[in-house]
Amino acid sequence: MSDPCSRRTFLKGVSLLPWAGAAAAALSGTKSRAADESAAASSNVPLTIDGHVHVWKKDPQFPWAAETKNPPDRDATAEQLIELMKSAGVSRTVIIQVIHYRWDNRYAASVLKRYPQYFRGVARVNPEDPAAPDHLSRLTEQDGFHGVRISPSGEASGDWFHGPLMPPLWQRCRDLKVPMTVLAPISRMPDVMRLADQFPDLTIVVDHMADCPLNQPKELEKLLALRRFPKLFVKISHTWTLSAQPYPYLDSQEQVRRLYDAFGPKRLIAGTDWPLVEKFCTYGQAVDIARQRIAFLSPEDRRWICGLTALQVWPFAGLGGTSA
Repeated sequence: MSDPCSRRTFLKGVSLLPWAGAAAAALSGTKSRAADESAAASSNVPLTIDGHVHVWKKDPQFPWAAETKNPPDRDATAEQLIELMKSAGVSRTVIIQVIHYRWDNRYAASVLKRYPQYFRGVARVNPEDPAAPDHLSRLTEQDGFHGVRISPSGEASGDWFHGPLMPPLWQRCRDLKVPMTVLAPISRMPDVMRLADQFPDLTIVVDHMADCPLNQPKELEKLLALRRFPKLFVKISHTWTLSAQPYPYLDSQEQVRRLYDAFGPKRLIAGTDWPLVEKFCTYGQAVDIARQRIAFLSPEDRRWICGLTALQVWPFAGLGGTSA
């Protein structure tokens, strides 16, 4: 099956407004962002944007994909997430289309429509479908998504990643000015480099530090080599799945440090991977890893990694940001 990289399989594979309207919107966004930052400051935490969550709901209106043989046994709804965000002091989150639905993005689209004040969304399309670029255009222009995620496995089944259908999809991301998000093992980073060389002005996000095993530090060089692309960002998530230690997973922070030294805080994004992270720690604890528990980060570093960097990739209503 196309794009088959479930979490378990993957880890095994190691609008132009008139001038006045634009000015008013900009002023409103500035005020909203200032209010969020003021509220965060009063609670002694930076403006926090969770760069990586999933949502789903057991509902016949939004059926699981046929390939999903073992669907989740509990819901992870937008409403549940909003309550957790409020408790943890998280202002916004980026919803990544979950693999259980494959290319059916309707539930996430319904969430984006109902709660635009909280969420941005990243869709999935079938990367082996020649019509994938057109599907992405529809998801962007009609359903409000801002970007697409692809997930090639490290095995032969993921070799479509260096096939002829990738350049048209990456070109469409560039045309739409939306980011390309890649979930792939560290062995696929040379493939990311080849595509990044073709589209150097496209915003690219690598998920979960490419899940580079901590006991293979030389392999991380394949991800570090991507620092020469100024519009490539890395999510410093999955410290918990990579770690052999309990919370706050200090053994994985050396890997975060190497990424920090290479990319700097303005190209690193914190994310929780909720609800999957709850197998390891609570949502609030996951948020606080980058916000409080990585000792070498300065307060200014935390402002970027925990919020401001995400705004460069996913502009949020009321907070501004830059387009991809």
